[in-house]
Amino acid sequence: MRDIRIERWAKTLVQYSLYIKPGDVVAIQSTPLAAPLISAVYEEILRAGAYPVPLIQLEELDEIHLREANDEQLSWLSPVMPALADKITARLTIMASGNTKAMSNIDPARLSKRHQVGRQLMSTFRQREQEGNFRWCLTLYPTTAYAQDTNMSLREFEEFVFDVCFLNDEDPAARWKELSKRQHGQVDWLKGHKKVHVVGEGTDLTLSIEDRIFINSDGKRNFPSGEFFTSPVENSANGVIQYDIPSTYAGRPVNGIRLVFKDGKVVEATAREGQDILENMLSMDEGARYLGEFAFGNNPRVTRGTRNILFDEKMGGTVHLALGACYPETGGLNKSALHWDMICDLRQQGEVWVDDTLFLKDGKLLIS
Repeated sequence: MRDIRIERWAKTLVQYSLYIKPGDVVAIQSTPLAAPLISAVYEEILRAGAYPVPLIQLEELDEIHLREANDEQLSWLSPVMPALADKITARLTIMASGNTKAMSNIDPARLSKRHQVGRQLMSTFRQREQEGNFRWCLTLYPTTAYAQDTNMSLREFEEFVFDVCFLNDEDPAARWKELSKRQHGQVDWLKGHKKVHVVGEGTDLTLSIEDRIFINSDGKRNFPSGEFFTSPVENSANGVIQYDIPSTYAGRPVNGIRLVFKDGKVVEATAREGQDILENMLSMDEGARYLGEFAFGNNPRVTRGTRNILFDEKMGGTVHLALGACYPETGGLNKSALHWDMICDLRQQGEVWVDDTLFLKDGKLLIS
């Protein structure tokens, strides 16, 4: 018998997150490990009168490709997704990894090259999204690999995922709408403000949000969500920021990141662990050294790091800043094949000032 929370999950993704309509063509991307959720989503899409297109991949093929492909093969883009890019109206990606460390020994330069290959495809989807012709959502199915990363048992991690997604509630969509309403007030308050100043242990950073739009992320793109974000003015970041929440990139740990900005650009970058990964990603292209996102985490049920950005960036009392690609709908202009979120923990000691107003102190939002 399928867990009722899987049923709720599928229904919420299809009806609330992607708001699937009759006639929609919906791609479902995942691995076989997410079979229970894939099947439930497939059923919900059919019930909505839409057309599901399952794209189920063997996870190990990525590793084989990165290890064995020559330079020409590594730069080649499969025609499958470009062929679908103008036809699908929605895409659901369900992360479901059986080995989050599979890429740990891959040359970072090859990882960087692979990221650049999909840049045009990503641009197509973003343009269609801005035109209102495409929706997307990203979620994560609990596996043993993810549980190990969080130092939890699989059962404990499953319960964590169900909780932060509000799936223990009979009507998860109603909980997401409540969170959306609270965040709407904060997003409205931020309109018209110009300067952000983040202060914390090892952190003293200023940036501009003048004429930029904050987006209320309430479970429609990321599931779970619980954040509000913008793209800062590209040449405005000055100062230093220390990222405290342990993270990984392509399965490799990158911890203790410290970035120094001058006129928007990273001019100094160090990491206690993963320095080679950090340097390679910053060298990916010109836009990789500039910020594409500034955001407040605001999910009250994410209270600990998991080494997975889908959850960690939503942690209440934190801010996260992403290097690389911006969100054009916020007014951002920075372009890059990279989009790397890094989290600054302000829960114990930290402040965020917006112009002359104290907006966040020691993890508590002061504006409602």
